[in-house]
Formats: sequence, structure tokens, C-alpha cells
Amino acid sequence: MPDALLTRRHAVIHPEQPWFVLSAARHYTVMGSENPAISHFYRFDRAPMAGMTLAIPDGCVDILFDCDATRPMARVCGTTLEARSAELKAGHHYFGVRFAPGVMPDFLDVMAEELTDREFGFLDVIPGARPAFEHIVENTLFSQQVALFNHYFTRRLTRKSSAVTSQSLRAIRGLRGNIRVEQLAALTGYTCRTLQRQFRQDTGLSPKAFSRIIRCQSALNCLHQPESPACSDLALDLGFSDQSHFLREFKKLVSTTPLDYQRRILHEAYRERLCYH
Repeated sequence: MPDALLTRRHAVIHPEQPWFVLSAARHYTVMGSENPAISHFYRFDRAPMAGMTLAIPDGCVDILFDCDATRPMARVCGTTLEARSAELKAGHHYFGVRFAPGVMPDFLDVMAEELTDREFGFLDVIPGARPAFEHIVENTLFSQQVALFNHYFTRRLTRKSSAVTSQSLRAIRGLRGNIRVEQLAALTGYTCRTLQRQFRQDTGLSPKAFSRIIRCQSALNCLHQPESPACSDLALDLGFSDQSHFLREFKKLVSTTPLDYQRRILHEAYRERLCYH
């Protein structure tokens, strides 16, 4: 069973915040990272007339800089557990760092469980970070902001996880969230109780919650493809019990149905908004 679980499917999950992209005034620029602890860097200007922006569960820690010339600020955001409103100010310029799913930055003076579904001020949870903050918000070039972040924080990007958590993260991401806790226990050789306790301590989430988030993010990745599968096929491929279960989960985590989501990203030219640096 464990070997079959590992080899059945391997996938790279690209954590997405689609409502951020759709709230951008023009382009939403993305830059990858050579360090596997970071999923990507991003920047965008919030459209003046955009409606409410939602943050959705992605299993990631984000650091978001509001580079407003008058009142700049930055905050550290843990993953949400359901779709909820995100405070983004009209006309402001934002620079963000999205860590890979399940990664807890080591430079944060906060426990993983404290960060889940919460936000903290950047300067409140990173000792001695004011020089980094000031240099990043004062710089207008995306590449320079990325370089500055790497300069200040590369040495302490990843908080060390236990072996059971590291192994579980690889399995969950590799199988796109389609795995049960009992299967993870069999794979790692730990009891369910030990696995769940250590996983929550390292990531701030239970294995079940993290798997649920990854499965939804996998659905988003598929729906963004030019020829995405039908909802019934996608539900089956991702291991949902039926299409109704998939629709309920998607709406709870993304705040719309898959079909309405596809219509909106097509109508608002989602792919054309993305600019890869």
C-alpha cells in the first residue's frame, strides 16, 4: 500500500489566490524562487474600483507588504481555513512572498498553530526586521524587492520539521491531497495520534485540514488549464466521494462553484492578467 500511494501520482501544487489576481488593476506579476521553501514572489496594484477581495485556503504563510508612500505596512498571514475577506486598499501597491505549502519560516517569533487563520504585524513577530521592512517598501523595483527579501531572510527561511511531518507533507502534496490519515500513518510508520500531534505542531494544521486544502488547490490548478476536465471527472480524479461533495467543498473554500469560477476567470481574462517575471 505505501509504495502504491507514493507512485500513483506525483504533482506539483502551485498555491493560488485567484481573488488577488482578479483584484489587480492590470497585471499580477509572479516570480519563482530558487529556494524550495518559497513558492513564489508576487506584486500587484489593487484596482480602485475592485470589490471585496477574498483570501482562500492555500496551506501557505504569506508576507504581504503594502508599499504605500504615506503609510506603508506589512503583515504575516497564516493560511485561512475557509474563504474570507482580505484587507487590500484601493490603489495601493503590494509586494508579497508566498512560502511553499506547509513551510513555516524560521525567522518568525510565533508558533505555527498561532498563525493559522490569523495575521500578525510584520514588525511584531520578526525581531530586528525594521531595516528590511524600510528597504523593501521604499524600493519600487520588483526584482530589487525580491533581492532585498532574500538578502535579509535566506539564512532562516525554513523552520526544521520532524521526519514524520516532512514525509507526510511530501505524500500529501504528491497525491494532491487525496490521502487519509490512516494511510499516512502506514506510510510513515507512526501512529495516527503521534502523526497528527507532530504535524499540527510543525505546520499549524491537522493532516486532514492540510489535505483538504491541497485537494482544493489542485482543483484550482486544473480549472486554470486551457482544457480543464468536467467537474464530474475532476471530482473523481481528486478522490471526492461524488460530484456533490466536490461542489460543497469548492464553494466553502473558494466561495463560488467551479462552473461559476470558470466563467468568471474567462470573462475577466484571468490568464492575461498574469505576468511572469
